[in-house]
Amino acid sequence: MPVDILAIAAHRDDVELTCAGTLLRAADARHRTGILDLTAGESATRGSAEVRGQEAERAAAILGVTERRNAGLPDAHLRNDDETRRTVVEHIRHFAPRVVILPFPVGRHPDHRVASELGRDACFLSGLAKYPGAGAPHRPHKILYALSYREDPLKPTFVVDISDQFDRKLAAIRCYASQFDGAKAAGEIFPTGQDLYSLVETQNAHYGSLIRTRYGEPFYTHETMAVDDVVALAVQSM
Repeated sequence: MPVDILAIAAHRDDVELTCAGTLLRAADARHRTGILDLTAGESATRGSAEVRGQEAERAAAILGVTERRNAGLPDAHLRNDDETRRTVVEHIRHFAPRVVILPFPVGRHPDHRVASELGRDACFLSGLAKYPGAGAPHRPHKILYALSYREDPLKPTFVVDISDQFDRKLAAIRCYASQFDGAKAAGEIFPTGQDLYSLVETQNAHYGSLIRTRYGEPFYTHETMAVDDVVALAVQSM
């Protein structure tokens, strides 16, 4: 069966750090969710691909995802070329998602930048009837970019309230002990002197404050969002 939301990321643990609360909230609402990790994380300084795979399975169970797949692309050598696009297209056709969450196109880790471009291109190509690759043609309806930990002067298009999901999000992140125990930075998260788990809470609390809630996850869309009823708009202005 198709999923409602598919999160695509370069590495195991990227999804947990950036949009796990949103996936949890969707699962709580009985939506089907999936994760596609593009690499196994074999080039990471800490841990190993095997251990990271076990950690990813435990995290996926906490997140309640319908399915988690790994594309097996080379860690630290991710490319957006014909071969990798075809691989990702086949996974997208397998999941047939309505919504896809991608990393933000700007990042200090090369894999994160490439994963964003690769994911967007594959979402388009997946819908072409004559594009080669396994699976029936399918093009997602919406692409969202996870904005967590960005330092760019970019205001989120919207923020998802994850107050009820934050403890489980942090539990999923803690599954990656090989990567995060004792760490003060990771991926796009710059060190502030706090341990990484505290830093995650600080960041999510900041975005939650923007919508007057305890915790939140920020997202960006290129297209303008539509509003059906301005009277029902949330977040008090004064």
